[in-house]
Amino acid sequence: MPLITRRRTLLAGLAAGALASAWSAVGAQDLPALLRHGGVVAAFRHALAPGTFDPPELALGNCATQRNLSDEGRTQARAIGAWFGTRGLRPARVRSSPWCRCMDTATLAFGSAQRWDALGSPTGTSIETRAAQLRELHEALAAVARNRGAFEVWVTHMFVIADLTGQNTESGDGVLLAAGSGGRAQVLARLDLV
Repeated sequence: MPLITRRRTLLAGLAAGALASAWSAVGAQDLPALLRHGGVVAAFRHALAPGTFDPPELALGNCATQRNLSDEGRTQARAIGAWFGTRGLRPARVRSSPWCRCMDTATLAFGSAQRWDALGSPTGTSIETRAAQLRELHEALAAVARNRGAFEVWVTHMFVIADLTGQNTESGDGVLLAAGSGGRAQVLARLDLV
């Protein structure tokens, strides 16, 4: 199927509310078309920050107490931004976990980011707090779905993406999300841009 015909098929499917099935039929080469159509979230795991967990003295307002981006991580973050920039794709909003490695990834890629506690790492939080954060994320995803012609970028942690989707991501990678049935997040594509 020629690219123009695939794009028309994709957009017709989107207009009919069949976002996921249209995406499956067209494929990843039309990722920019889907982002331009809007109603989706590009959710990224922060770029490379060596190590596994933060030290016990973690303080969100103090980057010196956290795992931070390495030089490679900063390069990854800039590469994510360059991928979007060279395609003329500008998110309506960039939201980030308050952890420094997430905020740094978002600002290096997109220039600025809104701090959002719902994207914060669930490590060490209660089951009730994590459930409330997930509800907030699902509600926000449903709100984004109603915003045709615009998309958002969320920068967060592996555990948050896993809780939303059941999938893991590598540092600097992500998933393209849409609001699925029953208020669940639906993965439309993997975002391995760097």
